[in-house]
Amino acid sequence: MARGPDATPVTMTRKVRRELKLLVRRHRAPFVVIQRARIVLLARDGVGTKRISDTIGSNERTVRKWKARFRADPRPEALEDRRRTGRPSAVSVATRCELVQLACERPDGIAAPFREVWTYGSLAEALRVRTGVLLSVSEVGRILRFESLRPHRVKQWLKSRDPDFTAKAERVCDLYLNPPKGAVVLCIDEKPMQVLERIHPNHVGGDGRLRHEYEYKRHGTQVLLAAFNVKTGRVFGRVVPRRTSKATVSFMNAVARHYRGREVYVVWDNLNTHYDGPDQRWTRFNQRYGGRFHFVYTPTHASWMNQVEIWFSILHRRVLKYGSFDDAPRQKHEVESFIRFWNRNERHPFRWTWRVDERQNPRRRAA
Repeated sequence: MARGPDATPVTMTRKVRRELKLLVRRHRAPFVVIQRARIVLLARDGVGTKRISDTIGSNERTVRKWKARFRADPRPEALEDRRRTGRPSAVSVATRCELVQLACERPDGIAAPFREVWTYGSLAEALRVRTGVLLSVSEVGRILRFESLRPHRVKQWLKSRDPDFTAKAERVCDLYLNPPKGAVVLCIDEKPMQVLERIHPNHVGGDGRLRHEYEYKRHGTQVLLAAFNVKTGRVFGRVVPRRTSKATVSFMNAVARHYRGREVYVVWDNLNTHYDGPDQRWTRFNQRYGGRFHFVYTPTHASWMNQVEIWFSILHRRVLKYGSFDDAPRQKHEVESFIRFWNRNERHPFRWTWRVDERQNPRRRAA
């Protein structure tokens, strides 16, 4: 085998050689590190410097550099770039810590009155007042990004104060996981829909991304009443002009006819039309159908436990969010067409994983 002027082999243990061979075959390893590993493996086989440089497409100076470095430290880690000192930091560690501490506090009453959320500018000003050090807005952003802090972002949540939360949640989960034999479990709710017509149609931009027109004309509202079958995933729905108790009772009559002669367990939230009211609408409704309907309520502020809400999110993304409707009948047709398409081609039950017991669900936060 032809060799260059520097053909002194590089020595290494079998373990190191095996690790370097594995490194060369890794797809996600940095390219420069793979090249360096190939250099020392070829040098280990006695290949000369010029032949190595021709083989891997590098210059001879680079080959000699990494051969010498590996001889001095024959470990795979020696092929990594050494840590560089770089320019001394212009911001002291104490200032950085003070900024992080400020970002973890609430701004109102510190140095930014009438604020509930920090901005980079208000943080810089609060830091100047507290320490006398003035940082630029971009420097504040760099420090906070390095610490993975985003004090301008706010996460919303809603705590249920229902004293019977656990009992109600257990009831709902039990219906999802262990439905009564021969019965139908339906998740029922209403989805208000704005009838919006985009002034200009959506189009694909030069970068290949969808351009969604912001301006729109509003043609009123309407409501979708839907019942999601927990076992089959089938959706029974009806679009009505307004959400009224009369419309809800009429929809439930249609549900009763659709599931004729079967026990039906209805899971829904605490909306006013879902209660009896002065006219005892659901007591009289159940009497008409032989008492085969059983109404189960989700805990207060826990309508997310209603599985039809999951299906509503699918409908919103697929039909409503980017749709353009010049009138209410057009939107009604699209929504009802999607329901038929879902039932015919895509219907499926949802896998319910939330549990009341913290031992089964350690991330539970609702109660």
